[in-house]
Amino acid sequence: MKKFRFLTAGESHGKGLTAIIEGIPAGFEVDIDFINSELSRRQQGYGRGDRMKIETDTVEILSGVRFGKTLGSPVTLFIKNKDYENWNLESGERAFTAYRPGHADYAGSVKYGHEDLRNVLERSSARKTAIEVAVGAIAKLILKQFGIEGRSNIIQIGESPLYKGGQGGLNEIDAAKAAGDTIGGKFEVIYDGLPVGLGSYVHWDRAIDGKLAQAMMSIPAIKAVEIGTNPLGMKGSEYHDEIFLSENQLSTGIVHKTNNAGGVEGGMTNGEPLVVRAVMKPIPTMKKPLKTVDSAVMQAAEAHFERSDTCAVEAAAVVGEARVACVLVDEFLLKYGGDSLKEIEKFVNGEL
Repeated sequence: MKKFRFLTAGESHGKGLTAIIEGIPAGFEVDIDFINSELSRRQQGYGRGDRMKIETDTVEILSGVRFGKTLGSPVTLFIKNKDYENWNLESGERAFTAYRPGHADYAGSVKYGHEDLRNVLERSSARKTAIEVAVGAIAKLILKQFGIEGRSNIIQIGESPLYKGGQGGLNEIDAAKAAGDTIGGKFEVIYDGLPVGLGSYVHWDRAIDGKLAQAMMSIPAIKAVEIGTNPLGMKGSEYHDEIFLSENQLSTGIVHKTNNAGGVEGGMTNGEPLVVRAVMKPIPTMKKPLKTVDSAVMQAAEAHFERSDTCAVEAAAVVGEARVACVLVDEFLLKYGGDSLKEIEKFVNGEL
């Protein structure tokens, strides 16, 4: 039984985005300022587009929290789309029929029978990741209560490795923008303080690395996921993390002096930092038009263009942090779950 589950609803230019989260125990403090700061992080990054100038995402909590603490009942979150006022979704004035390569347009229109491709765009848009970041922020707050905290790093932008706001990556983004093109990259998400044994080797669908891979791959534009160091070309003696007794006299525990496994062995966390890396493709909406087909007349056409980012790798990393937090909090509550914070603390401390 899942302990932390959420559903989201809303379209890119609809009235807003909603999430309902179930499985949050009672007694956890919900810092709305922290949630909003996470939403702000998602909107930042070099290469973001014009919509970030329109929206200033803030969350409204509609249920499940009283006097700043969770009640144990479902928590409902809402983010208003300010850009809704600029769009009339009923008039058809902004309908389009030319498939955009790299988007969900073609497959989505066939699957759901939509002639107006905007009916596909509106829900398949990465705009929905805003509410997912809000959900992830709550997951982070729960994990932080037990000393588990995460962060992300940008590994590469385009062909420029080790991008950390450095000029190499910025130059690539500028060049892509000038050419009407887009650019992708690679990022990593790291969580420290995890206990041993989240996940399981008992069944394939309980392996935590499988759950993490699914959570990351379903972020729009993510095309590859790694847990730990990519072992391609390495020998077993080079890759696997040797096991030692802790040299800390206050501990009799087991330690690894390397972490090529990325904190996961046999589908379970092993106590080392969790390291998840993801590769993001270049965003497929670009000013430089790609060849396509207009579905209304079945003739050659150029892809439809509206606003777009040149590069959104930094934003994707924030979404990645949120997705990983949701997986981790679900596994944590499965292992130590109770109906309230006080009860969970007793389980963690071995008092129950």
